[in-house]
Amino acid sequence: MPIDLSRISAIDVHVHAEVSCHDPEDPVMGQYFDAASTYFKAPRERPKIPEIIELYRAQQIAFCLFTVDCESGIGAKRVSNYEVAEYAAANDDICIPFASIDPHKGKLGAREARDLIENHGVRGFKFHHIMQDCLPADRMGYAIYEVINHYKLPAIFHTGHSGIGTGMRGGGGARLKYGQPILVDDVAVDFPDMKIILAHPSWPWVDESLSMALHKENVFIDLSGWSPKYFAPQIIQYANTQLRKKMLFGSDFPLIHPAKWIEAARAVGFKEDVLPLIMKDNAARVLGLG
Repeated sequence: MPIDLSRISAIDVHVHAEVSCHDPEDPVMGQYFDAASTYFKAPRERPKIPEIIELYRAQQIAFCLFTVDCESGIGAKRVSNYEVAEYAAANDDICIPFASIDPHKGKLGAREARDLIENHGVRGFKFHHIMQDCLPADRMGYAIYEVINHYKLPAIFHTGHSGIGTGMRGGGGARLKYGQPILVDDVAVDFPDMKIILAHPSWPWVDESLSMALHKENVFIDLSGWSPKYFAPQIIQYANTQLRKKMLFGSDFPLIHPAKWIEAARAVGFKEDVLPLIMKDNAARVLGLG
């Protein structure tokens, strides 16, 4: 059953599947979850995929669901992309499957990407280079990008500060420099058919993301990971003007609840005719839903 845009109120492009329904929580990843829960003041217990689907269906919000593959960077076992795809296929009226593949996997990762797209309905990809411990434009990841570009799919790139690792000794080994948005600019140039979504407001490099979205036809911004009440003023300014068709709603659930994000967004100064674009229309276009 395809997503019926008339029956949903919004599209959340940034939702994490952090625990498997089949495997126990990875103890290495658990340390990062503990620190992130403290930083975001979020519950420690992570919902499993069926619980996420139930929550979003109750709110009539479609959503992009993904794990983060950082097996090389921190040695934590990922939740399977195939598990995400399986649940999404059974709930395709509301759930859009994205995949995450560590760039260190190179050509083998590209094979997985192609299989996920061709045989398992995956509609996009997620990269978190801070946790994957590499530059976004490192050539080892280009084989994976080539597959995404070939199918003209979107890819979400974490940008800005990382709540994952915050407060841990040495930041949990995560290097914030890999989250600088301008480092994704080479990827946007080299893969113009890949729709690049710069995740989060990109603090402390907010203006870099705004510039890239203004400059590159294939670059968009999701506003996840921060309550809108903390947005830099220029985000609201550009969302209301030149980038009104480039901004996407994202929550970063389970760290931020979508209902709380939406409530805050209604009070920060988005124009009345802009908020529907952010909440649903822009994402529907980027995701090829309508």
